[in-house]
Amino acid sequence: MTTKKEMRSRRIRIKNALQASRATTGMCVCGWARTVRRGKEVTFIALNDGSCLANLQVVLTPEMDGFESASRCGTGAALHVEGDLVVSPAAGQSWELHARKIKILGDTDSDYPLQKKRHSFEFLRSIAHLRPRANTFSAVFRMRSALSFAIHRFFRERGFLYVHTPIITANDCEGAGEVFRVTTLSPEQPPLAEGDVDWRQDFFGERTGLTVSGQLQGEMFATAFSDIYTFGPTFRAENSNTSRHAAEFWMIEPEMAFADLADDCALAEDFLRYLVRFVLEECAEDLTFFHQRIESGLIDKLEKLAGADFSVMSYSEAVERLQNASTAFEFPVAWGEDLQSEHERYLTEQVVGGPLFVTDYPADIKAFYMRNNDDGRTVAAMDLLVPRVGEIIGGSQREERFEVLEGKMRKTGIEPQNLRWYLDTRRWGSCPHAGFGLGFERLLMYVTGMENIRDVIPFPRTPGNARF
Repeated sequence: MTTKKEMRSRRIRIKNALQASRATTGMCVCGWARTVRRGKEVTFIALNDGSCLANLQVVLTPEMDGFESASRCGTGAALHVEGDLVVSPAAGQSWELHARKIKILGDTDSDYPLQKKRHSFEFLRSIAHLRPRANTFSAVFRMRSALSFAIHRFFRERGFLYVHTPIITANDCEGAGEVFRVTTLSPEQPPLAEGDVDWRQDFFGERTGLTVSGQLQGEMFATAFSDIYTFGPTFRAENSNTSRHAAEFWMIEPEMAFADLADDCALAEDFLRYLVRFVLEECAEDLTFFHQRIESGLIDKLEKLAGADFSVMSYSEAVERLQNASTAFEFPVAWGEDLQSEHERYLTEQVVGGPLFVTDYPADIKAFYMRNNDDGRTVAAMDLLVPRVGEIIGGSQREERFEVLEGKMRKTGIEPQNLRWYLDTRRWGSCPHAGFGLGFERLLMYVTGMENIRDVIPFPRTPGNARF
């Protein structure tokens, strides 16, 4: 009988088995049966353990130990197999495992929902606890894991400090009010003070919610460590069911002291180029799958971005270009209005033919913390636009001048006293600084070709959906 200790010490991942340089006797693998093909004298099982996209073909014959029970196992069953890795005579695979001993660790029944080879993404979202076993999502979540590693590696190589900013906060960084409330007060009979909820009796003694950004706290650490980044979950209580919105998502937010908008753009360019090159070099198998099954031309798109020149254009010039375009846009173009996705794609695809930084946006459509330009109308903000998607990174130089920042807060309806800690850094050792935010799921959609944010996050949180 195989013990758990023996299984751990002898087991080899299927990815490594398929990359073997020579035949091997006495190999042990574990995984889940993707398909089972039964014959009178032989049974073929396609085994997968999640380490790669490809399956290992396991060959079962009647003389082996456990043949009768194993040949009746269902699709999705968990198996422990010992046997010999030999050259496969079948096309499309180098190796196969001739089993000498097999054990069913966990069988399945006819209700197992992944019996067919192809399912709609909508159906798979309804079984988020099982969809990682499907090829597409197996590839998506390997890509997600690999890119997470690449993000940390990029910043570590450049001396950035990784900061864990709070998930529960009393601040709404973007000022949009789309915050999930965190409270221990009774929803039936909350304590009242002058007709309103008395938040002083709540757990934290004030109104709190789930964070929409780690930026403000990140700025605090940048004033001590110079270069920092955050990478964690953020939340928006926006009642939206579009393919690009989720209530819970992950953000990468670097902040740099002694930096201006040009430094911010340079870091964003290096960052995006680094991640795309990493995917091309380190995730070839999964990337080929996405290229073949999800977005034709995906690899070419990424290769072009990795080697592209990043153009720069002011918002005012962008508006002028759009107003003079021969294209009829669904949304009108006017100075002082936000650019829509169709405008952003036109600029990247038709005007510059590659990635584009749009800078110096009107102050009235940007957040209070962005630094005022000398013209009094615009702020030192930037959006990085890429073909086929539009905006993928947004950032700015932060307003480091105490009086200017305090005035902007009052103008936008933010009580300075509520962010006194934020203003303190403008009183004591203030310096020019800048940063940006990149939505991790938006990045994953871009590099995989997946069109719905729900399909690049393990357990999507959207209106009416928090089941798993």
